[in-house]
Amino acid sequence: MTAKAWKAVLSAAEAAKSRSIAGLFEDDTRAERYSLVASDMLFDYSKTALDDTARETLIQLAHAAGVEDARRSMFTGEKINASENRAALHTALRNLNGPPVFVDGVDVMPDLRETFERMKAFAKMVRDGRIAGQGGAITDVINIGIGGSDLGPAMAVRALTPYHDGPRCHFVSNVDGADLADTLSNLAPETTLVIVSSKTFTTIETMTNASSVQKWMARSVTDPSAQFAAVSTAKERTAAFGIPTERVFGFADWVGGRYSIWGPIGLSLMIAIGAERFGEFLEGGARMDAHFATTALDRNMPAMLALIGIWHHQGMGYPTRAVLPYEHRLSRLPAYLQQLEMESNGKSVGVDGEALSHGGGPIVWGEPGTNGQHAFFQLLHQGNQIVPCEFLIASRGHEPELTRHHELLQANCLAQSEALMCGRDLEETLSLFPGHEMTDDDIEKQARQRVFPGNRPSVTLAYPKLTPRILGQIIALYEHRVFVEGVILGLNSFDQWGVELGKEIAKSLFPVFEEREPTRAQNGSTRLLASFLTKQSEDI
Repeated sequence: MTAKAWKAVLSAAEAAKSRSIAGLFEDDTRAERYSLVASDMLFDYSKTALDDTARETLIQLAHAAGVEDARRSMFTGEKINASENRAALHTALRNLNGPPVFVDGVDVMPDLRETFERMKAFAKMVRDGRIAGQGGAITDVINIGIGGSDLGPAMAVRALTPYHDGPRCHFVSNVDGADLADTLSNLAPETTLVIVSSKTFTTIETMTNASSVQKWMARSVTDPSAQFAAVSTAKERTAAFGIPTERVFGFADWVGGRYSIWGPIGLSLMIAIGAERFGEFLEGGARMDAHFATTALDRNMPAMLALIGIWHHQGMGYPTRAVLPYEHRLSRLPAYLQQLEMESNGKSVGVDGEALSHGGGPIVWGEPGTNGQHAFFQLLHQGNQIVPCEFLIASRGHEPELTRHHELLQANCLAQSEALMCGRDLEETLSLFPGHEMTDDDIEKQARQRVFPGNRPSVTLAYPKLTPRILGQIIALYEHRVFVEGVILGLNSFDQWGVELGKEIAKSLFPVFEEREPTRAQNGSTRLLASFLTKQSEDI
């Protein structure tokens, strides 16, 4: 059944490769028929090569792959993370006003609500000064984590800057000492709170940074532990580190790191914007959950976003996609989605242990507009590689006195997607050279440099304003998109074994540098590099 559905999709894609996207707009109703609305957000996918037949083949592929059944299994707590024998219930973290959710016959919602109330109480006490540092009220919060313990909160805190009314938040993730040194350089230990985010409390980068911050604080503060909190399930390890039990916030193993912003990993965000607005953020995610769980696939925003991803990568053969938020405060969204999408679906083996018949997910990259226009849009418009683009744009910004700026931003966003689709041929380009004192050959050479091939696909997500609720909807939209793509491709989107080997080798190599014995490295290249690095460090 699935093989037949895949064959239909690939056949439709082959037929579409010679199709003019702009030509499809001869149908005056195309924009309306190839767009949909969910929770105040508009998703326009009309600037793709999809026609009615191709869209229907994609929907039939989703049916054949069992997307609806898999969706039901996820929301009801079944152990869909097969390789780790776990549920994948990040949706429960934003289900605070919803029905019971069961894992192994136990309703998990009471514990989640209790943890949320503890977070609220802690954040409120930090914000109103009842939890203070040795030098007074907390002015700055450092979140120490890496991967999902950093990318989500760092992205969200920046995105919701207009709503900050609590302490300033900073994020340290890289084990490179420069990250830590630059962050600490302008902070006062006496008024700084540190949140160490590591589920196991063993992550080498996080614990190395945490230990260094503890030493930094101890030089000025008599009891550094009083200014630490932890997001972890390893209570014995957090206690050994000196963090009081009441300041440790855990989460279950059925919440993956890259899906964890909705719970205790989001504590820094809650401190920055307050519990009420954090609740709005969760509500936005829950709204998208409800839409995804109950809406037919052809009108389902995450499902259609996923199907277009399949269409472009597996169908049309485009190896990458660019995420282009025309929203400066979403500058970390591409990095966040790199982990969410490539750690989830960047795989070559399916849930059955066999090689994936149609490959895994694409490379995801991007940068905010309009900055990207002056960096890599040259390649998007005139390069040999076709890169499907995903634009994000708000109806209005947060700065009414700078409305003209936002209008220019909107014009640029829509202009880029139109230019990618329509392009400009040689005949039209030649008309730009009237009266030039050049030979015909020179004019044609110049004109050819200015030809845009066009027929390059894009989708656009438009929303009223970047609020906590809208941000929640956007993140949940992409989470569910990843899930649907994973189901269709036949892989497990909730494990990440690919990150383990490098970690193991790094542990074995650390003594090579610590003990200055590069000859202990097993690989000739590694020995050469280790010898150079250790020698250079000794010469300084």
